[in-house]
Amino acid sequence: MRYRDFFIPDNALLPQQTPWQRWHLDPWLILLLLALCVLGLTVLYSASAQNSALVLRQMVSYGIAFIVMLMMAWIPPSVYRALTPLFYVMGLVLLVAVAVIGEVRMGAQRWIRLPGFGSVQPSEFMKLGMPMMCAWWLSKRPQPLSWAAIIGSLMLIVLPAALIAKQPDLGTALLVAASGMFVLFLAGLSWSLIAGALLLSIPLATFAWYFLLHEYQHQRVLTLLNPDADVQGAGWNIIQSKTAIGAGGVFGKGYLDGTQSHLAFLPESHTDFVIAAFSEEFGLLGVLTLLLLYAGLLARALYIAAQHPDSYCRLLAGAIAMSFFIYVFVNMGMVSGILPVVGVPLPFISYGGTAVVTLMAGFGLLMSIHTHPNYQE
Repeated sequence: MRYRDFFIPDNALLPQQTPWQRWHLDPWLILLLLALCVLGLTVLYSASAQNSALVLRQMVSYGIAFIVMLMMAWIPPSVYRALTPLFYVMGLVLLVAVAVIGEVRMGAQRWIRLPGFGSVQPSEFMKLGMPMMCAWWLSKRPQPLSWAAIIGSLMLIVLPAALIAKQPDLGTALLVAASGMFVLFLAGLSWSLIAGALLLSIPLATFAWYFLLHEYQHQRVLTLLNPDADVQGAGWNIIQSKTAIGAGGVFGKGYLDGTQSHLAFLPESHTDFVIAAFSEEFGLLGVLTLLLLYAGLLARALYIAAQHPDSYCRLLAGAIAMSFFIYVFVNMGMVSGILPVVGVPLPFISYGGTAVVTLMAGFGLLMSIHTHPNYQE
């Protein structure tokens, strides 16, 4: 690595630059992110029963997230590559600290209080730390991948995922593990090994069902298979969610005219189940518009990944893009009743600050990869 990259900005090496390049921004990503944030505030105002204070807090979160994104976009990818092992180890230390001295809320031990920062959730950091570390590890290994490289990657993935699952937070653990597996897939994992892993997942899932999963996690899977078994209890959320989605029809009931969320039938209408409230008011056309914005972000991210010559940047950008897709797919899948409810927010639409900052940081990494001069170690 060129250590002068820590001190000399990469844009000094470019003789001609557009204003976007000088600021290390990608106009397409910025436009799509702004559109999603505006849409998110619009939906939040209605889904939260016109709670202006909640909308204001979300605006502040968006502002902080954009600042984080801009700062990360300015830092050259070479710096991220050099600091990746340190970032990963710090994330592991925080996860261990959560298990020892973490705060317990609603039966889960997921937070740790840091002086001057308040309570933080270290598992959110690993959503970026995991793909960064796997990209760092695999970018140094030749293709085809050796068994040592694959096993080393799996160890890097399993350790933080197991610590997060123990909190318990199975949804985040699976998302973190998936972000690492995406890097392994993009690095050239053979289809025969992927098929073998899928076959192996059957006995592993059986073992996890009987010996690892908690009772409430069993209930979520059973509710997915038959929500009508407990209409007033475990099945209430998904039944009301599907009712709200169906009630929207093609054109929706109209902004601020949704009944499921405004009359408190729909739980968590401004967080995990916000897409149901959105669908009720804006209908199928509104959902298709939202999906179009998500597809634009995904396509741009995959383009950035595909055109970069450096393996670390290419693997990291690809993993960020595919992880973003998984967040959208899992949230919409659980709200529509095709996946168990795991508490994954809808990117940039659900209320919440930490998730927004993490997502924006990921897109800051993408802009850094795209707007700095291409380099290869």
